[in-house]
Amino acid sequence: MAALRLRHLTPFAPFISITKRPLHSSHLHTHSISRSKIKRFSFTVMASSAKKVLVPVANGTEPLEAVITIDVLRRAGADVTVASVEKQLCVDACHGVKIVGDALISDCADTAYDLISLPGGMPGAATLRDCKTLESMVKKQAADGRPYAAICAAPAVALGSWGLLKGLKATCYPSFMEQLSSSATAVESRVQKDGKVVTSRGPGTAMEYSVTLVELLYGKEKADEVSGPLVMRSNHGDEYTFAELKPIKWTFGDSPQILVPIANGTEEMEAVIMIDVLRRAKAEVVVASVEDKLEILASRKVKLVADVLLDEALKRSYDLIVLPGGLGGAQAFAKSEKLVFSLKKQREANKPYGAICASPALVFEPHGLLKGKKATAFPAMCNKLSDPSEAENRVVVDGNLITSRGPGTAMEFSLVITEKLFGQKKALDLAKTMLFVQQ
Repeated sequence: MAALRLRHLTPFAPFISITKRPLHSSHLHTHSISRSKIKRFSFTVMASSAKKVLVPVANGTEPLEAVITIDVLRRAGADVTVASVEKQLCVDACHGVKIVGDALISDCADTAYDLISLPGGMPGAATLRDCKTLESMVKKQAADGRPYAAICAAPAVALGSWGLLKGLKATCYPSFMEQLSSSATAVESRVQKDGKVVTSRGPGTAMEYSVTLVELLYGKEKADEVSGPLVMRSNHGDEYTFAELKPIKWTFGDSPQILVPIANGTEEMEAVIMIDVLRRAKAEVVVASVEDKLEILASRKVKLVADVLLDEALKRSYDLIVLPGGLGGAQAFAKSEKLVFSLKKQREANKPYGAICASPALVFEPHGLLKGKKATAFPAMCNKLSDPSEAENRVVVDGNLITSRGPGTAMEFSLVITEKLFGQKKALDLAKTMLFVQQ
């Protein structure tokens, strides 16, 4: 009988602390409308209901914090502009991730936003702080009583230095707490909301932070609607869990070589979380585009740039090949004969391979890569698995195969890969550094 390994700790305290402040309410008015105008009126209401959000990015921005915020807010229907504060649209974010902005910050200066959210990362947060255009925009945002937010280093480095946290409770990355305390009432909440200002601690709190921003803009019902399909965990701050059957040791040479393919329609959160976490763990991660160019347009319209095209990437072998999800991306992977062939060779050599979200069901299952294996996938896709008996687990390891459920499990997925490659201590240390697990 296969051995089952499951690790679990007592849930940590709730992730969000809220300071209530009075909000101004507006009165709603009803009007009679002729039937001929209903269709046009409905379109106008829908168009105007999209909240405008600005997410500035810079060289050295923490990509995970930027991309999760953009992705989650776009899921809620927000009109998110990714603005580069550099001289060019493409920024070199931390951990070798390249993000292409929608506009330069100078193009956004005269636009009023319903929310401005600053990602962290260093030196990215310092570059945001030093951008005079952004500073004036956020100061006007505050003066007009419109929401603004920041995560990780950015609350202390940018918002605090601009004097925009005075008299407010705020949080940030632990090593910046002392700096924050000189410009705000510093608290250790995973996410802190004070009136119309939201702050958060780091990469491991980015999804909670983003859902809080959705609630701020659209209300709790929309936040719940968005967070459900993310497959978020309820025990924020707790140690990650996974199920393991038929345990084997994953081996590699000097440094594990990992291939992460991406395609148009790839789920950007899942891809960036994997790349970010595994590069933090000091694995050599090659990001390969299965399209005919390096830049891909991910599922929530985030533009990412791969390191190489797939053909070039497949000239070498890998200790692990791991696929992000996203419906369009998974379909592109399934159609790529070269990628499928490489995955089959990986399996035959008993070398690790994995996938998350739609990819286990749409890539692995139809190509026989789950034969004799237990796996999980995005909940709506689990009916496509020939053996869904372990599918309720957030991460399933079966020998040399690892699978996971969706964006909200991507951090756990990446940490379990880290544990299989480098050991539990390394994975937990990384989880604590990223604030995913309580320090």
